[in-house]
Amino acid sequence: MRKVQVGDVVSIHCVGKLSSGEVFEDTYQGDPFVFEVGSPEIIPGLSEAILGMTEGEEKEVVIPKEKAFGERDPNLVRTLPKEGLELDVEPAPGLMLNLIVNTPQGEMTFPALIVEVTEDDIVLDLNPPLAGEDLYFKIKLVRILNQSEDIVL
Repeated sequence: MRKVQVGDVVSIHCVGKLSSGEVFEDTYQGDPFVFEVGSPEIIPGLSEAILGMTEGEEKEVVIPKEKAFGERDPNLVRTLPKEGLELDVEPAPGLMLNLIVNTPQGEMTFPALIVEVTEDDIVLDLNPPLAGEDLYFKIKLVRILNQSEDIVL
């Protein structure tokens, strides 16, 4: 049987949990997750976990935060004036926003968690939501997709 290599496009089912047991991802109830192994859009630890697997194989892995979303960066917690933000909803702590920022590469979207709201300012945490967390995955390799097939990523 063929084993997964870097550059392969694969489909997997997975359940992802935090150390607390909280589930943050479960594809078993829907479509499998399709991605290119080694792609920069995928956390390195997930690509490494898939390498060498064969179709139908299952395993459980722990992906340390260094190979997931990294440590939380206190420099990514920013205070912005309310008047500088155009929001469609009333800001409140715990609310997730998608900030659209114009960059030299074009428009980019960044998730931001509202940490605090004062009369004049909003404190946003721009860290990835799973930064600072070790991730626990149960993975099943559904299929290694051939390049000649229609692949939708």
